Amino acid sequence: MKWKALTSAMAAAALLFAAGCGAGQNAASGEKVYKIGISQIVEHPSLDAARQGFLAALADNGLVEGKNLNVDYQTAQGDNSTNVTIAQNFKADGKDLVLGIATPSAIALADQIKDKPVIFTAVTEPADVGVTNPEKPGGNLTGVSDTHPEEIQKLMEFIAAHFPNVKKIGTVINQGEPNSVISIQRASEALSAHGITIEVKAITNSSEVLQAAESLVGNVDAIFIPKDNTVVSALDAVVGVANKEKLPLFAGDIDSVQAGAFATFGYKYYDIGYTTGKLAADILLNGKKPGDIPVGYPEQLDLYINETAAANQGIEITQAMRDLIVDESSHVFK
Repeated sequence: MKWKALTSAMAAAALLFAAGCGAGQNAASGEKVYKIGISQIVEHPSLDAARQGFLAALADNGLVEGKNLNVDYQTAQGDNSTNVTIAQNFKADGKDLVLGIATPSAIALADQIKDKPVIFTAVTEPADVGVTNPEKPGGNLTGVSDTHPEEIQKLMEFIAAHFPNVKKIGTVINQGEPNSVISIQRASEALSAHGITIEVKAITNSSEVLQAAESLVGNVDAIFIPKDNTVVSALDAVVGVANKEKLPLFAGDIDSVQAGAFATFGYKYYDIGYTTGKLAADILLNGKKPGDIPVGYPEQLDLYINETAAANQGIEITQAMRDLIVDESSHVFK
C-alpha cells in the first residue's frame, strides 16, 4: 500500500510538472518553446515565399516547429480590420515575437504590440511601419524591406529604352496600401523624364481587379502592376487582359513575372524572408534588441523576363534585352 501510494504521488507530481511546462517549455525535454505569430495580409506567391524563407532560417538556427517553436500563422485575406484583430490576439496570447508580412500587417502589429519584438518583411517603406531611422530603428521594431532603392527606376528606364511606342502606362492599385502609392509615385517620377505618363485605376478588393484592368484598354500602351498585395492576389485577371489586348505587362516582383507578366528588375522573396528569419533567431536566441538591428534591404537586382508572356503580349525580345540578363537559365521563364 505504501509503495502504491508513493507511485501515485510520483505520477501526480509528474503530471503537475508537465502541466507547468505549458506552452513555454517542452514537457519531454525541458527545452524552452518559443511562441511566434505570423500575420500575412493576403496569400500570393511572393509573400508565401517570404514566409517559407523566414521559417527555413529559424530551422537552420535550431528553432524547429513541433520541437522548440510554436508558430501561429494567420492571414487577413486582404482585410485591414482582420489585420488589427490578428494583432490584438497575438498580443493577448503573449507571443515571444511577431512577424508582419507586407506593410498593412506590419503596421497593425506595430500599432498594437509595444512590449515584444515586432519584425517585418516585404515592406516597401519602413517609415510606414514607424521606422524613422533604418540604421537604428529603436524600440521593439526592425525587419527587412522588399525595395531596392533603384528597382522601380531601372524598370521604368528599361520600358523607356526598349518600348519606344509606350507613351502612357496603366496601373491598378489599392490606394489603401501605402506601399502601392509610393511605388506609383516613384514610377511616375522616373517616367516623367521620358515623357511617359501613368493612368491609375483604384480598387478596394481583388474582385474589382478585372474590371479595372479592362477599363485601361484603349487608353494605355502598357500595364505596370507594383507590389500591390490586393492586385497581385488576382494577377491572373490582369494577365488575361494583357494577353488578349497585346499589352506589355510589367510587374514589381519576380513571382508575378513567373505568373504571366513580361518583365521586372527584382530578387527572390524567399531570400528576403530568410534574412528576416536570421534577425528573428538572433533576437530570440541571443537576446538582441530589435531596435539595435538595422533594417535590411535587398542587395541583388537583376532583370527577369517571361518568354511565354512575351509571345502572348506581342513583345519581341531583342538582343539588347537579352544582354541585360545575368543568367538565362534562372532569369528567363518559359
